[in-house]
Amino acid sequence: MSGRDLFCQPRRAGRGAALTLLFASVLVAGAATGSFGDPDRKSPSPSARSTPAAHRETVTDAAAEAMADGKSPMEAAERAVSRSGDRWGAVYSQGEYEEFEEALDGQYTGVGLWARRERDGRIEVARVQSGSPAAAAGIRTGDRLRSVDGEKVDGRPVTEVVSLLRGDADDAAAGTKVSLGLERGTRAWSETVRRARLSTDSLTVRKLPGGVTVIKVAAFTKGVGDAVRTAVEQTPEHAGIVLDLRGNSGGLVTEAVTAASAFLDGGLVATYDVNGAQRSLHADPGGDTTRPLVALVDGGTMSAAELLTGALQDRGRAVVVGSRTFGKGSIQMPSRLPGGSVAELTVGHYRTPAGHTVDGRGITPDLEVDAEALERAATVLSGLGDPS
Repeated sequence: MSGRDLFCQPRRAGRGAALTLLFASVLVAGAATGSFGDPDRKSPSPSARSTPAAHRETVTDAAAEAMADGKSPMEAAERAVSRSGDRWGAVYSQGEYEEFEEALDGQYTGVGLWARRERDGRIEVARVQSGSPAAAAGIRTGDRLRSVDGEKVDGRPVTEVVSLLRGDADDAAAGTKVSLGLERGTRAWSETVRRARLSTDSLTVRKLPGGVTVIKVAAFTKGVGDAVRTAVEQTPEHAGIVLDLRGNSGGLVTEAVTAASAFLDGGLVATYDVNGAQRSLHADPGGDTTRPLVALVDGGTMSAAELLTGALQDRGRAVVVGSRTFGKGSIQMPSRLPGGSVAELTVGHYRTPAGHTVDGRGITPDLEVDAEALERAATVLSGLGDPS
């Protein structure tokens, strides 16, 4: 399990299992990294699903009444959401919500490192972002992270470590210092770095032996859809592509639809309902429909990434390899509450082109594999042959 000092769980407990990210300008598809514990895979309760307007009114009224009584409107709203049974409903402070929006714009405040927890509980640096404060300090992949600002991190969930790196408890801004306790082999030392405003690295492209191109999409932040299309256009003609969506936390659905347009020549990507109204999402015409394509997924593939996977699978465009996806197929809409906080409440669900429901079920791969998934994906890709 791994994470980065970009997306992390909300600071207070009881506000949903995951961050939620903007869908178009107001609708939301969920996103998360790090530990979910043992998530409940049931769909939201009927009350949350069938009466979204009443649900929103209940939460707003709870916040207003608390504010009139001199109590915390945010805490009252959180309790109302918890009682509603809305699994993905959440309440955020104004500042937290602004942070999430900034993350979707491809910006975040941190030191520029990814962390993973080993089986023995140790926290290791999984990756260092080029040009980041961590890189400038000489921190390398494989270094052990022992402490953050004097707090030992061994055995902690990655999400907590990420929160410490970002300085969430203090709303730490760019320029604030953070002390890291590190270890490399027999050497142990401390390094003090300053947090900075960094750009996300949501898409990476690499080539495997044999000419296979791997397009890895970590999250659908702003501009990622066009980046996928560019990567496809720059891949040699007829060369196979592995679209790696493992651990993809979701993001902007509009970006996922744009990514789908890189591989489809128009047509349906998904249908969804909002407050009972049926709507649909369509790919743009002109995508590359000939080259071999494998979509690689796992239990961390969720929301907008599942929407894309479902479209490619149902349309017969890609062979899906990996393990069952997370199962986040609901839509949230943000509402401003008395006091300035924001409630995101479930208003609908989306379905794949074949009408399959994703929420609480996930997507079953065409070929289920756990170990050496990328290698198996490349093998499947070679078996698809040259379409020419």
